[in-house]
Amino acid sequence: MAIKIEQRIKGFKVVDEALERHAVVEEKAGSVVQMDESLQRPEALIGITYRIKSPLFEHALFITINDVVLNASTPHEQRRPFEIFINSKNMDDFQWIVALTRIMSAVFRKGGDCTFLVEELKAVFDPRGGYLKKGGVYMPSIVAEIGGVVERHLIAIGMLEGQSLDETQRKYLAEKRAAYEASQGAAALEPGDGFPAGAQLCSKCSTQAVVQMDGCATCLNCGNSKCG
Repeated sequence: MAIKIEQRIKGFKVVDEALERHAVVEEKAGSVVQMDESLQRPEALIGITYRIKSPLFEHALFITINDVVLNASTPHEQRRPFEIFINSKNMDDFQWIVALTRIMSAVFRKGGDCTFLVEELKAVFDPRGGYLKKGGVYMPSIVAEIGGVVERHLIAIGMLEGQSLDETQRKYLAEKRAAYEASQGAAALEPGDGFPAGAQLCSKCSTQAVVQMDGCATCLNCGNSKCG
């Protein structure tokens, strides 16, 4: 709509309506507590301790991740990791464990997206070679397994989405596993007991669960198959 200006122009200002609306939203959200370095540590935090045992270490590692609950009992309530501790009887690794936990805790407290830590840790490879966990899952290093623990924790508190199989996929894999065991004349295995002896490592899920079925390499853990 055209507007006729009848007075002398003394100045002007460009108004961005989108920015103004954003400023109003920010003002309304001013009372919402966000995760950042200014947040003081509460007297008590919610924590979960995870135990991992690697054949590369004589003693187990105990990983504790403490979370802070922001905006409790409000529509903006969220749970975020605040600090991490790793304990072990093996004092030979004390220095790198302390360094790793302090850096990770600092990243947690800084706020924003800390999920990138998972991929960074899981991408660390031990020059001595990795190892197989119980159940045939391959771990390239102890640091990668720590990354796996952080991933489990972030999924549990809702910061990451899990990649679980649906009921149809689980039924399909159960049928494939039963068919393979029957063809090999092997006794049925109880759930969680592992996969058939001689299974190969899956390139997709890093689990020692790939077997030859009908002339095709098929993973009995995630269903990945070279035949599609």
